[in-house]
Amino acid sequence: MQRGMHTDTERCVRAVQSKDARFDGWFFTAVLTTRIYCRPSCPVVPPKPENMTFHPSAAACQQAGFRACKRCRPDTSPGSPEWNQRADLVARAMRLVADGVVDREGVPGLAARLGYSSRQVERQLLAELGAGPLALARAQRAQTARLLIETTPLPMAQIAFAAGFSSIRTYNDTVREVFALSPTELRARVPRKNAPAAPGALALRLPFRAPLNPDNLFGHLAATAVPGVEEWRDGAYRRTLRLPYGHGIVALTPRPDHIACRLTLSDLRDLTVAISRCRRMLDLDADPVAVDDQLRTDPVLAPLVDKAPGRRVPRTVDEAEFAVRAVLGQQVSTAAARTHAARLVTAYGEPVDDPEGGLTHLFPSPEALAALDPESLAMPRTRRTTFTTLVGQLSDGTLNLGVESDWTRTRAQLLALPGFGPWTADVIAMRALGDPDAFLPTDLGIRRAAQEVGLPSTPAALTARAAAWRPWRAYAVQYLWATDSHPINFLPGQGRSR
Repeated sequence: MQRGMHTDTERCVRAVQSKDARFDGWFFTAVLTTRIYCRPSCPVVPPKPENMTFHPSAAACQQAGFRACKRCRPDTSPGSPEWNQRADLVARAMRLVADGVVDREGVPGLAARLGYSSRQVERQLLAELGAGPLALARAQRAQTARLLIETTPLPMAQIAFAAGFSSIRTYNDTVREVFALSPTELRARVPRKNAPAAPGALALRLPFRAPLNPDNLFGHLAATAVPGVEEWRDGAYRRTLRLPYGHGIVALTPRPDHIACRLTLSDLRDLTVAISRCRRMLDLDADPVAVDDQLRTDPVLAPLVDKAPGRRVPRTVDEAEFAVRAVLGQQVSTAAARTHAARLVTAYGEPVDDPEGGLTHLFPSPEALAALDPESLAMPRTRRTTFTTLVGQLSDGTLNLGVESDWTRTRAQLLALPGFGPWTADVIAMRALGDPDAFLPTDLGIRRAAQEVGLPSTPAALTARAAAWRPWRAYAVQYLWATDSHPINFLPGQGRSR
């Protein structure tokens, strides 16, 4: 698959006629006769090719006057993998739109974060996506509104403002225009038993492209969980979330065809951001078929991929938090890193109330950590310097690890910090910044795995061999790590003993 797939009419028609779900989110089909737009896997009889047009985004379809199909619900398809595998202006802008920046800061705020003018951002988004930032944000607001309408008993006025609309009238008009149903009609189509009993508690389904192997994804998150902030309970990974308007608690459970998501938010305006960050953490917008097909071209990796296809890269909901934890984990065991992090959480984290018990704090903010006494840190003096320099630059804005980060420039900034070598910079690039090509040739687990499966084990030789895996080397890391019996590679309770 490639950028601008919607321009390849013949390929799009084949995907629609075969109802290929792998292409959901890559493009949208607009039907000229019905004025409806669908995902490629829509279950209805495909329209005649001459009646199809193709668009790169739901927002572009809406801009062109099409409304969402009631059968396939194209607004709920996985997001395009493009935005998580690229680091150019459009991809960074899309990650920010998904994170709710346009709703909170407007187009000028979006442009300022990207370092471009509003006109440049608008022009590039229009050229590639057929819609500008306001239209993209509007489409996202409509999707959030539908989610709240269908999964909560909230009054419509409360839903309107929680979804980011500025007025009830705009909310009503947008929902009717996008879905060809009023908000009340949308709610009437959903059985009442689906609505959660507790106000503010949401039960959602997070879609993904199959296959998805949950073992290393949830195994990694559970094995490295920081007490008070994260836990594995009853088959679900639970954690606290620091969000723009408040905080939240999420429980994520792997299912065969979706991720079950339970969200409790202190402010419903954070719903869009919370969903976006959970999807990023679980790498749900990845294209596993493209990744695995590329890695299978290496005869050594092919058996590892075939054994358990669909591995994702476990990422994070908070980039600054992950960077701090990466430093805490330098040259120590997983258990020791968790202990260090737990002490910081108890001393500097913000307390939260967990209705289910078990979670107690938000992970400390960089500002809180920048104010601590370095002598209180139970670590060597050189690592204290690394830690205090990192949190100082994060707190004063010198270093930005947000979704808009330029991967190459940020990696160079990290390498310039004292105590930051290639491993620390690249593990942050892989799991916090989301670079799908980040690679860890010096990692002990990778070198051990390479030797075991017959790959070169020295960093230079392994890096040369891994050139053929680009741009998916971060996924190759997951397959290589999985050759070990470490708990990160297994769902809790399902792993092998070491």
